[in-house]
Amino acid sequence: MTVLDDRIEMADINEQALDKLFDEMHVPEGYKAEIVEGTIYMSPQRDVHWETIRAIIWALEDRFGRRAKVFSDVRIDFPGHENGFAPDVAKLRDGSEKNGEGHWRHKDVEFIAEVISKGTAMNDYGPKKTAYALAEVPVYLIADPYKGKCYLHTQPKDGEYTSELAIAYGSDVDMTNTLLDLTLKTEEFPRD
Repeated sequence: MTVLDDRIEMADINEQALDKLFDEMHVPEGYKAEIVEGTIYMSPQRDVHWETIRAIIWALEDRFGRRAKVFSDVRIDFPGHENGFAPDVAKLRDGSEKNGEGHWRHKDVEFIAEVISKGTAMNDYGPKKTAYALAEVPVYLIADPYKGKCYLHTQPKDGEYTSELAIAYGSDVDMTNTLLDLTLKTEEFPRD
């Protein structure tokens, strides 16, 4: 066995230990926890945050029906170093199934929306955006109540989104040219 083999085995053990710790961790009501690049983040859910999430979920359910696989704060493992994200909103394709560990597969994700929180904004704009592009999530939406803008990312290629559009709150987010075929109204998105 080489030093490299030892390090790979140790990394696998560390990742398993982190997964076990995360799965057994108590997350207080009103908080969300996720693993981003091997670090566990826990952040409070604010009313502005939840109202925006709820508006996005309603729009997806109005378009795809109440039985569509639309989740909030449910763990999905994404490419990269120890990424167990719990997206604010995730829509999976019809027929999606969990993997052997009981988690939803990133290959089934059609849409992700993240609502910015001050303490974890750098994750949504940085490593999570990269991981979603690497996973080839077709549509990634960031809703930023501090800036009063949505950022629509589409056309993932080679770990980057090749199309980005900024939309001010109050304007419609036109996703009719994506597989969602949806227009998201933002006039009632709350600001912080």
